[in-house]
Amino acid sequence: MSSETALRELICTLAASMFNRGLTGGSTGNISARTSDGGLLVSPTGTSFGRLDPARLSRFDASGRLIDGDPPTKEMPLHSAFYETRSTAGAVVHLHACHSVAWSMMPDADEDNFLPPLTPYAIMKLGRVKLLPFFMPGDPAMGDAVRSLAGKRSAVMLANHGPVVAGKDVEAACNAIEELEDTARLAIMMRGIDARMLTQEQVSGLVSRFDVEWDD
Repeated sequence: MSSETALRELICTLAASMFNRGLTGGSTGNISARTSDGGLLVSPTGTSFGRLDPARLSRFDASGRLIDGDPPTKEMPLHSAFYETRSTAGAVVHLHACHSVAWSMMPDADEDNFLPPLTPYAIMKLGRVKLLPFFMPGDPAMGDAVRSLAGKRSAVMLANHGPVVAGKDVEAACNAIEELEDTARLAIMMRGIDARMLTQEQVSGLVSRFDVEWDD
């Protein structure tokens, strides 16, 4: 099996796993990953994570030209922005995950640090998550908003829409976005309760110990 064939299969397997566990539904969500030649494999527009066909993934060459497969997701501006601004990005995942979307609607959600410090894992895998304003689906301005961060964030939350995460590879990106959704779910469960969160000292210790990106 070639490396590209294996990557196609992995993308579809991970997408189906997230779909089957209710992390994104219907024809929502999109996923992309770098190929060994510098191109991209991208989930096609209007497809379900539960039924992606490895042979029909949108295939881009290293210059960004669509060379095979079905037309790509309309959210390509999001994916392109992460690849253009983060040299370490090997994959990008976007979900319409219920709890993170719900948390984005809270009037006191922190725009600069979307997730409260409830567990070490979101800090370790995501750093600080930026809450972006609402955009119409497919609006190229979403990509501009990501570019304005100058590559300093690996994850953003689109208000009333869903999270977007870049990772070093497709498994890392999927693991991180699942951690984002889990942390948002915990935040909702703990809302109105005087929960013991991680202290600033503990957060700083995690950032230092695990070399977490924590820039402004």
